[in-house]
Amino acid sequence: MAPLDLLVTGGAVVDGTGSSARDADVGVRDGRLLVLPPGSRHTAEAVIDAAGLVVTPGFIDVHTHSDLLAGADEQRETLRLAPLRQGVTTEICGNCGISPFPVPAGREETVGHLAATTFGPPARTFASFGDFAAAQGVARRNHLAALVGHGTLRAAVVGFAQRRATRHEVQRMCRMLDEALAAGAAGLSTGLIYSPGVNAGTDEVIALARVTAAHGKPYVTHLRDEMSRVESALEEALEIAAAAGAALQVSHHKTAGRRSWGATVRTLARLERARAEGLDVSCDVYPYTAGSTALHAMLPPWVIADGVPAMLAALGEPPVRDRIRTDLAAGLPGWENTVGNGGWDLIRVASAPANPAAEGRTIADLAEARGADPVDYVCDLLAAEAGNVTILSHSMREDDVRRVLASPLAMLCSDGVPKPGRPHPRWAGSFARVLGHYVRDVALLSLPEAVHKMTGMPARRFGLTGRGRLADGYAADLVVLDPDEVADGATYDDPLAPPRGVRAVVVGGRVVVDGDRITDARPGRVLAVPDRAPASRPADRAPASRPAP
Repeated sequence: MAPLDLLVTGGAVVDGTGSSARDADVGVRDGRLLVLPPGSRHTAEAVIDAAGLVVTPGFIDVHTHSDLLAGADEQRETLRLAPLRQGVTTEICGNCGISPFPVPAGREETVGHLAATTFGPPARTFASFGDFAAAQGVARRNHLAALVGHGTLRAAVVGFAQRRATRHEVQRMCRMLDEALAAGAAGLSTGLIYSPGVNAGTDEVIALARVTAAHGKPYVTHLRDEMSRVESALEEALEIAAAAGAALQVSHHKTAGRRSWGATVRTLARLERARAEGLDVSCDVYPYTAGSTALHAMLPPWVIADGVPAMLAALGEPPVRDRIRTDLAAGLPGWENTVGNGGWDLIRVASAPANPAAEGRTIADLAEARGADPVDYVCDLLAAEAGNVTILSHSMREDDVRRVLASPLAMLCSDGVPKPGRPHPRWAGSFARVLGHYVRDVALLSLPEAVHKMTGMPARRFGLTGRGRLADGYAADLVVLDPDEVADGATYDDPLAPPRGVRAVVVGGRVVVDGDRITDARPGRVLAVPDRAPASRPADRAPASRPAP
């Protein structure tokens, strides 16, 4: 028999199904797995000795913003390597309603304003998204699947106008979505707190989710509110999924802000009840009490509703700043108001490329050092950065995070926003943190449960056929780790520090991480997800109509 390409010997296999570990060898031939009895006599071109270690499928990060990472300098390469060092072999991007495709000719600048940044070269269709990394001069080491962003569709068709879409505009968005899903996009995402998605009514999203359901792919949503109105926002998401017949994935589920601490008791019970009623619903979560988003998202939604250029022009006007202060103090109907629920002392600058001295400091401290009102400081910083400022928001409570992590409905994500500066440590630490802290140190989860939430469960949710398990014929994406040593190294002060205890990472049958060394192999590719029959029952889990807002 011809030698294998790779043989991993002597390890305990945790196969991604949630089953207990068992002793087995794992072989690789032509990019596919072969699970062998322990002590296999097979020969191989390369051998990894996994004695005393655990072998798992490659991890799948179901919620990233890695499509925002353009350019090819040293810091960006460090950012690209951060998930890989933890064992993430597949990332799902296009979340929160923001994707770099589809972009019709002539709408590149409008769509580019979505995240107060640029995606790099535009990807007019999902098919051209495969050339996205190559156009940046970067060959991937891990795989990438992509959702279609509702915000991108709306920016391309409606722009940033503060109005409902017309019937013709909704039909055009549906056609664009249908084409992208047919070409291999993994589902539809919304970010209903962000412009232009915030301007959409429930009926618009239902129409789009019906298209997604017809392809057997999920509707993935950053809820319209994750703070004091999180429960009503969750009801909207459930209504959309039920009306459309779509599977529902609630992104980075949290109940943030003092007014909603503890509400995960009710939100998780509501999700369980929806599943019992036949709705295919699950969620994902990152293992931290701080979130991260754009600084302009801390301001009232009308500030960004007409797009970034209009926002930047308006922020210099004193009456606009006074109105912002009033709305932050009093709140607005339907707005989650992060600052009003916490304060500027809980908002820390993560990325401000033109003002690196601000990174790592709170808005309250920076404003005080300048002798300025916080709103004036924020408006000036956004103007200086052309709107491109990312922040951390310390707004959650540990018991809520643990409750969601432990839920059989939850899978793991990073929600990583890989921008230069001092990003959230979740980008470099989420998976290792769960395996080290929440599995080994506090025993919130067993190792097979945690691995299932990182592998088999997300693979099934997003239609990644032949991935997420260690089984014969599956894609040869795998991780070798030390369960006694694995831990996150990333902190808020050192957010890209690598994890400990990850001994090897294999993508497509090629070793990409070998101890502390990153190899030259770059086997990653963009994954096209095939259509599936619409689900007739809830998918895998770990062991009333309302008006448009």
